Amino acid sequence: MFSPEGPTLRELAVQALSSVERGYDLLAPKFDHTPFRTPDAVLDAVGSALGRMGPFGAGLDLCCGTGAGVGVLAGVCRERVTGVDFSAGMLDIAREQVRSAGPPVSWVRADARALPFAPAFDLVVSFGAFGHFLPRELPALFAQVRSVLRPGGCFAFPLVAPPRPGSLGYWMLLGFDTVMRVRNALWRPPFVMYYRAFRFGDVRRELARAGFRVDLHALPEFGPRRDGSPRVRLVVARLPL
Repeated sequence: MFSPEGPTLRELAVQALSSVERGYDLLAPKFDHTPFRTPDAVLDAVGSALGRMGPFGAGLDLCCGTGAGVGVLAGVCRERVTGVDFSAGMLDIAREQVRSAGPPVSWVRADARALPFAPAFDLVVSFGAFGHFLPRELPALFAQVRSVLRPGGCFAFPLVAPPRPGSLGYWMLLGFDTVMRVRNALWRPPFVMYYRAFRFGDVRRELARAGFRVDLHALPEFGPRRDGSPRVRLVVARLPL
């Protein structure tokens, strides 16, 4: 799963026994060599889909990590792009390696549950970060996203179809979540990272309650599942004008 440039098992163990913030500070120098980084294929597909909907003015990458999603925003936003994350280590790496030939890019350290922005963005994206939020936190999280969007603004993120029950992918995710729950029952501080906690039915309901109109766009680059449904969708939640 990890390249030779990625973290060792010992490093992963130390990170997993830390807080989420401290764990990502430690992981940051090698994060892009782990499966936790959003694959380029997903970033490119989302960029293409947003390009057909744009252009946009100002963009925000929520929980930006090392900045991979900021490159997507730089391709579809004309005014400016901001990356926000609560890990100082991840932001340090992002500042070093992200270069934009388009709009100016800035980096802000903040918690996604307490964003320090006025309604100044036209597009908010997020890639692979929602496993760090418990279901009960979604209303507050989506309220924060709404608070930083201008009227008519858009909140977009990719959503991979869940693996079929009984499949290898299903058991791998179930096993990972089980290990994390046992870890959090025995060790403090907790490390919230649950891949099966972000269920689309709950997400759609909470987005609607926050005032968004939700649409789904298939990302054709990933093809259909056996039942004909898309393997990957782009969730596009819009505010009224």
